Amino acid sequence: MTRIAVVNDDTVFLDMMAAVLAEQGWQTDVYKEADDAVACLKRKMPDLIILDIRMENPEMGWTLLELFTLDRELRAVPVIVCSAAVFDLQAHETWLNAHGIAVLPKPFDIADLYHQVETALSVRDQRGEPTAL
Repeated sequence: MTRIAVVNDDTVFLDMMAAVLAEQGWQTDVYKEADDAVACLKRKMPDLIILDIRMENPEMGWTLLELFTLDRELRAVPVIVCSAAVFDLQAHETWLNAHGIAVLPKPFDIADLYHQVETALSVRDQRGEPTAL
């Protein structure tokens, strides 16, 4: 079963994401605290990470994203950045594109979410399954 991790400090958003992703048969792990996310993600190795860049503090999401790209195991996991911080997304567009990170601005249609997830998972399948070393 496909495992998707959602990292966001908004409990209502996490509940909504768990529900809509479950409708498609995807198992969802949600993380409200950034500190918990990294250790749990490395242990569970999801097929996809959906990350908000604005969490406990304005830079926390970017810090996590950088950790994901530098981590030997997690960098193989595709990431979708899902945020309402449009100006931040635009300012980092070149970096996001260079690292193959998809962007889903909030608010979004559920159909757009499903499309982004399907695309990210198909790219992962073409590269091969992420593996823990």
